[in-house]
Order: sequence, then C-alpha cells, then structure tokens
Amino acid sequence: MYSNILVPIAFDHERDTNAALAVARQLRAAGGHITALNVEEEVPQFVARYIPEDSRADSREAITEALRARIGHAEDVEVAVVTGHGGEAIVDYARDHGIDCIVIASHRPGVQDYFIGSTAARVVRHAPCAVHVVR
Repeated sequence: MYSNILVPIAFDHERDTNAALAVARQLRAAGGHITALNVEEEVPQFVARYIPEDSRADSREAITEALRARIGHAEDVEVAVVTGHGGEAIVDYARDHGIDCIVIASHRPGVQDYFIGSTAARVVRHAPCAVHVVR
C-alpha cells in the first residue's frame, strides 16, 4: 500500500478520471492521501508579456475549480495545479513532494505512441516511484 499517491489529470484527452481515482483509493494505505494534479502548459514568453498577470492567476483558479469538479469535489483528494510540460512536471512534482506511487490514465494510443500515451510513457520511464497505468 502507498501513503502518498499522485493522480495526474489532463483536460485535453478523454480519460476515465474516476477509474484512476478508484485505483488510487484501492492502493492507498490507511492514513495515506491522494493528490489530483493538473499541469498547465507554460505560455511562451513572447505571448506571456501581453497577458495581464491577474488574468493568469484567474486562469489558475479556474483550472483548480475545474479539477475539483472533475473529481466530483471528493473530500479525500487534494488538488494541485502546476505549470510546465506534462511529463516533466509530473515527475518533478512526484520527486519534490515525496510521492510513492503515481496512478496515471493513458488514452488509447495511435501508432506514434506504441503502447501507452507519450505523457504516461515519459512518467513511466522517469518517475522516482512506482507507476500504475490505467487504460
């Protein structure tokens, strides 16, 4: 059983968020906790200078609320939003927050993805902890 589980959730693909959370709950040790994480892609610098800072803060708040809604406002799941590249940000978050298991959903891959999606594949290859991929 794991005491600190991370469940990355992306809004840009149709994945079964509930299945990933159900697996995380089954793997969670007594007293353990689950964090649902969304990675907000970085805005390129040449664009960022034209976007007001308060607009970016409002965007992050909207993403946080959308993430809470996506997980059904589950009280047993903490919500976090970080900025960066999907796979790298997930691995960095896991390393920085002592995550001992990542439960990640993978979309049905195309030929270019081989067996699992590119973000899930990057997490599997570079994670500092156990990774459970949900199809």
